Amino acid sequence: MSEAEIFDTPAVRRHRDRAAARIGRVLPVLEDLADRLLDRLDDTKTQFFSALDFGGRGSVAPKLLARGMTAISADLSPAMAARAGGLAVAADPEFLPFGAEKFDLVVAHLSLHWVNDLPGALIQLRRSLKPEGLFLASMPALGTLAGLRDGLLEAEEALTGAVSPRISPYPELRDCAGLLQRAGFALPVADVEDIDFLYANPLALLHELRDAGETNATLARCKIFPPRALFPAALSRLPMHGDRYAVPLRFAIMTGWAS
Repeated sequence: MSEAEIFDTPAVRRHRDRAAARIGRVLPVLEDLADRLLDRLDDTKTQFFSALDFGGRGSVAPKLLARGMTAISADLSPAMAARAGGLAVAADPEFLPFGAEKFDLVVAHLSLHWVNDLPGALIQLRRSLKPEGLFLASMPALGTLAGLRDGLLEAEEALTGAVSPRISPYPELRDCAGLLQRAGFALPVADVEDIDFLYANPLALLHELRDAGETNATLARCKIFPPRALFPAALSRLPMHGDRYAVPLRFAIMTGWAS
């Protein structure tokens, strides 16, 4: 393990493998967010024929196929890749198998925030694009799950006198365009949509994160069972919107072109 590693990649793969059978429960949410990302295709007159869907979990490839493209669906999890809708390929984003100049379009929808070497993965994704190909990506930005993060820290410290990381670290929005520029993309742009998810029962949030394969995979996570009272205590601290618990997503959209 290098000092730069933050995430447990085998754990990410296991979470996605287990989630593959349950992904349908959260697919409408993933599809709605995918529509917000793919709307960027309507802002260009460029025609795209061959596409890579990286980590779309069934929310991206069918939409690309409906637009007349061929689509390869790659995922760290073979089980999830098989459910994604395109030609399935199991692939680690840090070790992509596709080679140079294979695709007109690469879409990475909510699939890069568990990657240790994100600059390296972005370089490989850029190299997989043909000249003048487009890269579209979405990521949770800093502020996502903020209430849950704060609630877990406060509740765990109160119950045990210690804290451990339970939410993935997310990048600041200003870092996203910089990451694209560092990876060699032309005309890098990053913007954000702030979306609040509202829950009558906050336990539904934890179930949806599990069903999406988004449970904690940080290397520094505590690997013993937490106190039974931890999650109820943390969830009770979530901010309210009327009679619902509010959970924020800072949905960062990144675009860049291969030159």
